[in-house]
Amino acid sequence: MAPFAHATAAAQTLYVTGQMPTDRTGDVVGTSIQEQTDQVLRNLLRVTELCGGGLDDVVSVRAYLLDWTEYAAFNTAYAAWFPDRLPSRTCVGVTGLAVGARVELDWTCWRADGWGR
Repeated sequence: MAPFAHATAAAQTLYVTGQMPTDRTGDVVGTSIQEQTDQVLRNLLRVTELCGGGLDDVVSVRAYLLDWTEYAAFNTAYAAWFPDRLPSRTCVGVTGLAVGARVELDWTCWRADGWGR
């Protein structure tokens, strides 16, 4: 077990730790940037739902791409998850990611009524 929490709440803000494109067994899902982006977003949403939130609570996303030439394909997969309202986003190219992933994302959520404890 790695030394981090999957999410940390502070008043109205929920910080969801960067997720990898892995399933519940830890196996990487998919080989394309689109498949891996979908899996990472499923993982982020699952953590957020376990904390009582959803996609409407996402206000900011950070994306890390292994191959910048896949930026357009990443954007297509990513945008499908936010058809009505795009959160703010930072996207950077990196030289390596854990588990051989092509993409990692984390996000921040906000709710006026907070996240409880």
